[in-house]
Amino acid sequence: MSEEKQGELFSLDSPLLGGVQGERSLMAYPFFALTKAAWTKPLAYRTDEVSIEIGPGPKGVATIYDKEILLYIASLMVSKLDAGQRVGQTFQFTANDLFRVTGINSSSRSYSRLSDALERLQGTQIKTNIEAGGSGEEGFFSWLEAASLQYTKTPTGEKRLKSIKVRLCDWLYRAIMVDRHVLEYAPSYFELGPVERRLYEVSRSLCVEGPVSVALDDLRLQLGYQASLRHFKYDLTKIIEADVIPGFRFVLEEDEARATTTAAGRTIREYLVKILPDGMSKRLSS
Repeated sequence: MSEEKQGELFSLDSPLLGGVQGERSLMAYPFFALTKAAWTKPLAYRTDEVSIEIGPGPKGVATIYDKEILLYIASLMVSKLDAGQRVGQTFQFTANDLFRVTGINSSSRSYSRLSDALERLQGTQIKTNIEAGGSGEEGFFSWLEAASLQYTKTPTGEKRLKSIKVRLCDWLYRAIMVDRHVLEYAPSYFELGPVERRLYEVSRSLCVEGPVSVALDDLRLQLGYQASLRHFKYDLTKIIEADVIPGFRFVLEEDEARATTTAAGRTIREYLVKILPDGMSKRLSS
C-alpha cells in the first residue's frame, strides 16, 4: 500500500474542524471492553451474520476509552480525504491535540494512561468475519500495527513527549478508505460513561434511516455488556431516566408476543427497546 509521511502536520493546529468521525462497524459492534480498568478475559460476539473474537494483550483488551485514539485517527483520515489529500497508514500527532479533542486534561497521569492505551491497542488481537474494503482477514490482527511515543530531552536529561506515531491496521484502514462507512459523533460523546457511549454508538449506527426496535438481550449483547440481563435492564432504566444520550430517546416496553409461561404458571417477560432519534421522539410525544 502506498503511504505518505504525515510528520509535522499534526504538531500544528488540529485539522479536526469538522468534528469527530467513527467507522460504522466499530460503532455497531462490541470490539472494546466497557471498562477503564484492565480487562484480561477474551471477549466474543456472535450472531447468524457476524462473528467477533477479541483476545487480550499483555495489558488486557483495548477499552472503550482506548478507542478514543482510533476515533481521532479516523477523524484525521476523513479530514484529509475531504481536503483531497493522500492518506497513508502512518500517523503522527501530538498528545495535547488528542487530549483537546477528547476533553482530557494534560497531566502526568494522562500521559501514562495514553501509553497504556497504545499498548492495549497494539496488543489486542481481533478476529472477525466482517469484511472491509471488499476483503476479509483470516486470522487475528491488532488495531495498531505499531505505536511509539517520541520524546525530546531537555539539557537536564528530562524527557518531554514530542509526538505519537502509529500505524493503523489494514482492516480499519480499508474500512475507512474504501467503504467510507463513516458517521460523525456528537461532541458530548466523550462526556459519557462506558455503557452510555456504547448505547449512543449502537443507536447512531442503527437509526440512520429512522427509529428501530431491538430486543433487550440483543441490545445487551450488541453493546458488549458483560453482566446479566437483569443488571442491564436496571442500568438501562437509569440511563433512560437520566436522558443523557445525545440525539436519542429510548422506550423500554414489554414484548407481549414473546412472553412465555413456565409449567408452574410463572410468566417470563421479554422486553423491547425502542430507539428514537430526537426529532422522531418529539413528534411522537406531541
